[in-house]
Amino acid sequence: MKQERLSKLRNMARSVKAGQLDRREFMTLASIWGVGAAAASGMLGMTLATPARAQDAKRGGVLRIGQQILDINDPRTYDWPQKSNVARQFCEPLVRWEADGSFSPSLLTAWEVSDDALTYTLQVRQDATWNNGDAFTADDVVFNIRRMADATVEGNSMAARLGALRDGDATEAAAGAVEKVDDFTVRLNLFRPDISLIPSFGDYPALCVHQSFAGQLQDAPIGTGAFELVEFNVGGSAILKRRENGSWWGGEAYLDGLEFIDLGNDDAAFIAAFDDGAIDMNDETQSNSEEAFNALGLERGVALTATTAVARMNTQQPPFDNQMLRNAVQLAVDNSVALELAIAGLGSVADNHHVAPVHPEYANVPRAPHDPAKAKAMLDESGHSATEIELNSIDDGELKDFADTVAAQLRDAGFNIKRRVLPGATFWNDWTQYPFSTTSWGGRPLGVQVYALAYKSGEAWNESAHSNPEFDAKLDEALGVFDPEQRRPLMAELEKMLQDSGVIVQAYWRELAMHHTAALKGYTRHPLREMHLEKVWLDI
Repeated sequence: MKQERLSKLRNMARSVKAGQLDRREFMTLASIWGVGAAAASGMLGMTLATPARAQDAKRGGVLRIGQQILDINDPRTYDWPQKSNVARQFCEPLVRWEADGSFSPSLLTAWEVSDDALTYTLQVRQDATWNNGDAFTADDVVFNIRRMADATVEGNSMAARLGALRDGDATEAAAGAVEKVDDFTVRLNLFRPDISLIPSFGDYPALCVHQSFAGQLQDAPIGTGAFELVEFNVGGSAILKRRENGSWWGGEAYLDGLEFIDLGNDDAAFIAAFDDGAIDMNDETQSNSEEAFNALGLERGVALTATTAVARMNTQQPPFDNQMLRNAVQLAVDNSVALELAIAGLGSVADNHHVAPVHPEYANVPRAPHDPAKAKAMLDESGHSATEIELNSIDDGELKDFADTVAAQLRDAGFNIKRRVLPGATFWNDWTQYPFSTTSWGGRPLGVQVYALAYKSGEAWNESAHSNPEFDAKLDEALGVFDPEQRRPLMAELEKMLQDSGVIVQAYWRELAMHHTAALKGYTRHPLREMHLEKVWLDI
């Protein structure tokens, strides 16, 4: 690492010791720069804790997980963590986003980032093999990065993350952008600086597939991971066994196998399954059901996250092409009330700009105060006082409760509001197309990642159709700044632009909780619901 960057890291480490910078933020930033967890902890004067797993772990058993079973066709198009939770057990990313916020090697062993964030040198793992016997090499890395960067593929959200590999309006990575140096080295040559590339390679749609991949992962489940897919049924179950075809580079998984069981979305079904001894863990516990799960004597896992829900308005669909109306909607909603009624207060109030206090570059940009009288005046001025506004949501859980809370406050402020609830399977088929709806967003390590995915013009997950050339240009500038203190003023401008656009009511940040039996050991709750199950075990 160059002396200048090392000096910056040491200064940041001193800030952690002085209480001016969060340890989690430091670990995230250090790992993006290619500093391992042990070295980063050393800068803080700490010794990296060694898990007691090796001495305590028991081998054998099948872990039963209550979780929706969704189509796992093509990882780059995944739009739910549940999809990757199944696929991740046999397909792996280039890097892993750890529960502590850092990034650790997976199919890469190391990476180096140039000071200008225009060149990334990736060292490919030399002891990884596909479960069909093929070696994993630089050719696989080049193949996967190129396919992830392909913006012509519908629903490919990875294309938004890897836009710096494309030249201008090109839809595919440029010929020289992804360069094979040798059999185990790849160099990325970017067209614009991007500090978020390593975090993007750790996001849940970034799982690597074999070069023979034909579009349906469940039909040919070739992977490099610790498990093998045995059986898969959408809406039913997914069964995996400890890898038998070749060895996993990380050693042997402790468990004999995994069984994912689809219990739908009703927490009552999960409570009954726990009570009957049919599952060992769930994927997520809804905030309003916490007490019932706790009453069963289960252990609670929770992560500090940037997870949230938004009531978003699509700017390309009337009447929400009217900014005054959108701003009126924001003023009519008391975010603190939404926090209490939608998630039982298990979180913190947010400010309608979708950057969280856990993000290193977070800037404190307060929202306009709740003012229903002013909201009504703006509604009248917008010309939509008589317009019927329909708020869509799924038919249960947090998103329904959030939508109900927003709708009630709009109604009290004088809006002509109508609620429409849809079954989840119906709603999510068109989740980006509704004029007004509530959706959930998992956290990302960096605020700039969230903005590049959700609010940059024309991107696949830009459900509000937010489009502002000034915002896009400012975001590109922020993506080129490593130091979070230097990035924060840019973030403050971006947050204010997004607030003023009125495209979202983003009322709260919430805890991300789950429950499991006391028999499950070695499991840590992840801030994006990711399940890493190679080194967990059952104490039975």
